[in-house]
Formats: sequence, structure tokens, C-alpha cells
Amino acid sequence: MSEMHRKAGEGSVERGYDREDVKAGSALARAVSLHLEGKGREALRELERAVETGESPKEIHAARGHIQFELELYDEAAKSYELLLELEPTSNSAYFNLAVCQEKLGRWAEAAANFQRVVGVDNTRMDARLGLGICLLHLKHAEKALECFEICMESGGEQETPLFGKAVALELLGRQEEAAALYERILVTNPQAEEPMSNLVHIGMRRNDVASVQKWAEALLVLRPFSQAALEGLAWCAFTTENFDAASKYCAKLVEQTPENFERWYNLGVANQKLSRPEQAEKSYLEASKLKPDHAQSWANLGVVRQALGNERGAREAYENSLKLNPDQPEVLFNLAGLIEESGQTEQAEELYTRLLQNNADWEDAWFRLGYLQLTRADAAGAIECFTHCLEKRQEWAEAHINIALAYKQTGDLAKAIEHFEAGQALQPESIEALRGLAALAIERQDFPKALNLQGKLIDLGERSPELFYNTGLLLQKQGQLDDAVSLYREALGLRPNFPEALLNLGHALKSQGRAEEARTCWKQALEMKPELAQGYFGG
Repeated sequence: MSEMHRKAGEGSVERGYDREDVKAGSALARAVSLHLEGKGREALRELERAVETGESPKEIHAARGHIQFELELYDEAAKSYELLLELEPTSNSAYFNLAVCQEKLGRWAEAAANFQRVVGVDNTRMDARLGLGICLLHLKHAEKALECFEICMESGGEQETPLFGKAVALELLGRQEEAAALYERILVTNPQAEEPMSNLVHIGMRRNDVASVQKWAEALLVLRPFSQAALEGLAWCAFTTENFDAASKYCAKLVEQTPENFERWYNLGVANQKLSRPEQAEKSYLEASKLKPDHAQSWANLGVVRQALGNERGAREAYENSLKLNPDQPEVLFNLAGLIEESGQTEQAEELYTRLLQNNADWEDAWFRLGYLQLTRADAAGAIECFTHCLEKRQEWAEAHINIALAYKQTGDLAKAIEHFEAGQALQPESIEALRGLAALAIERQDFPKALNLQGKLIDLGERSPELFYNTGLLLQKQGQLDDAVSLYREALGLRPNFPEALLNLGHALKSQGRAEEARTCWKQALEMKPELAQGYFGG
């Protein structure tokens, strides 16, 4: 909202002298003459000399205050009127002039008290009542200010300033619709009035009225191409409509004008982040963080864009700064935990996931990551608890089913393991992990036909590990399918030439085919790689 100011030409002090004052004394006469010639500072020097001689003190103080006000020496002018009031304590004019000076200096309470004194003596003084209303607005006494402006409007005459004051008061009182109607009423008669446009922009933003904000911000920008209120309004519209390219352009113009403004750097960072411009976003968030180091979200966002840039150390520093300022940020905790997990510091990552879940038990992704870390260090019971939480929140989560199956397998609960592997495979029929797990369990239970079927599916899906070919070869060999077994053993050795178990069993398959010489070559190579394989294989 714009501050309430008088229109140009308003708020002037009343003249403290006229041509008749020339008779009051020689110094005053010279000062008046100089002032009439437009030599204000020379006139003021004459009056200063007159103060020293004690010549016509009331007239001198009044004249000096008038010229000081014209020269915008408001503090000195106020002191002159205070001296005048010491000599003439009942001068309503002096109280009014003092109040105007205090108003210019932003001494709202003092100015309001003096305007009130003037009105108390003469309630027809609408200029004093208008000044009182303006001061009351600045003092946040909107209801009393509203009364002043309404009385001014009832008196007739020029209406724009009290009308604007009334609109500002209504806006402060939360009566946005009435305020907007008055601002628009002013603009009908004065289409160049910038402050009503500016306030309409702000009202539109509070009412979430994109069309209104766009209309008045664009109109204001025509009048004042670098208007901050207009640029803020257009940036707000761009953010609201998710036009982040436009938002970044308006925010860039705003930071050019006000490089010390935190909010504008921060918003520019958000726009660039939304546009996937991490380098520009990082620069903006850094500037914002310099201006407001205690803003946790700036550090959090800086962490995100640094992570996108591959700057893990910088991202971690930013996340840690954010958490120092506000420890209760689950998103930041999750991001930091993930970053630390990727760096291999799994113990610290577990601690962060655990800390996050203490106050955010519904954070299913945190349960999943914690469960995964526990699974990898063989804490099957902990992993089962975590993945159970995951499945309570989202039953159709294939990865959670597969991981809890692996945990149950570690505990020896094969029935539960099969149940969850099958559930995972039902949700993702081409899941390599689920098929591999089911195949391993089928072999363990000596259900060779089922295991062979599952191994075949894995191969059909493009799985090409040497272990898969070797295990499938074993199953085929047990089923008497020697040609296929030989072929798969050779596939395994093609991927891993130093695979002694594959060489050994290839030798057995070749021997069964009557290819004894080839079999002996395979056994010899296997034993050279792993001599302990000889035990038990050639005894009979």
C-alpha cells in the first residue's frame, strides 16, 4: 500500500509575513525584499542576523520558518515555529505551520497533536483536519483517520486527497472492495494518478485477482516505466500463472533497481529454479542469503540447486545452514540424508532418516530409504519394520514388497519372502529383482522346474549376468538338457572367463555328451583357478 501523502502544492505553511511586515524593521525589510527577488538563502541570512539583534522577534521567527520550509529545511523551520509559539502561545497559525513541518519530518504523533489543537480551536480548518487524517493513517489509527477524511469530503471543494485518504483508511481496515471502488473513482477523473493504481495492484494481489493486477500494473508501467509496484504486480501475475520466464524478467528488473532487497533476489532465485537454470538460481539465492543470513528457506533452496549442479559439498553446507536456523524441516532433512547416503556415509544418513521420522511418521520415502540402509547392513528386523510402514501407506509398492521379501529371506522366513516377491512381481511383471528372488527360492526349495521357468524369463528379459547363465545351466543339466546347459555355461564364461565353477560343470556336461578330451581341458583350467574344487568331484 502506498503511504498517504498530500497532493503537490498541499501541506504548505501559512505565510508569516506580507508586504506590511517591511515596516517592522530594517533586517526584516531586507529579508522580504530579497525573498521577493527569489533570493531565499540570502533572505534567511538576513533573518539570522536579525535574531541576534532581537529585532521584531515574532515576525522574524515567522518569516524565518516560512523561508526554511520553502528551502525544505523542515527541522529548522519547526524550531523557528516552536520559538514563535514561546512568544505567542495562542497562535493557531503557528501550531498549524509547526504541524506541517513535523508531518514532513515523519513526526506523526507530534504533528497529529498540533493539527488536533488547530481543529479544536477552529473546526472549519479542513486543511488541518486533512493533515490530522494523514498523520492518523501513519499512526495506524485508521478508524479515526476515516472520520477526518469523511468530514473533509462533506465540506465540499476539491475532493481527491481526502477521497484517497478515505480509500487508504478503508484498505487498512480490511474493507478492500470499498477501497478499490474509491481508487477507481479517483482514476475516472485523474487517469494519471499513480498511487491509486499502485494500491489497486496491491489490493488485487491480496484478492488473488490476476486480471485486476495485470490491468493496473500495466497501466502504471505506461506512466512510470520503472515503477516497482507495477513490476511487483506483473511478477506476481507471472508466478501465479506459472509463467516463470516472465517472472524471472520482472524480478531481474526489480533487483537491478533495488539490489539490497532480499525478497526480490529470493523470488528471482525461485523463478530461475523453476526454469531449470541452476547457475542463475544459485547466484540469486546467494545474494538473498547475504542480505538475510537467517532465512532458512533461502539456504534450503540453495542446497537444492547446488545439488543439481553436482556441488555436493556446497549443497551439504547449505542444507546444514538451513537446519541450524530451523531444525524442523523434513524436506531439508530428507535431501541432506539422501546426499550423505550417496556419499557413502550410511550411518549418518540413517541417523537423519530416523530423526526425520520422529516427527514425520507418514513420510513413506524416508521409511523406504531407512529400510534399504538397514537391509544392506543385514538388519533384517529393522528393515522389515520400515518396509511394513511403507506398505501400510501404499500397498501397491513393488519395490517395498521386493525389499521386505529380501529381509524375510535373511531371517529364514521363506513363506513370507515368497509372498512378497510374488506381490512385487504381480505389480511389476518384468521386475528382474522379483524374478531373481523367486528363482533363488525355488532352487533353495529344489523346485527345479519352477526355477528353470523363472530363470528363462530373466534371460528373455535381457538379463545377462554370468551367475544367471551358470545357475540356469545347472538346472538344465539336472533336467538332462545337456546341449542347452553347455551353451549356457559357455555364455557365463564369455562374460567371466575366470569362472572356475562354470568350467567345472561345463566339463561334467561335456563328459556326459561323450566329449572326454574337452571335459578334461575344462577341468584342468578349473583346478588351476581353484584347486579345492577337485575334492569330491573325481572320486568316482
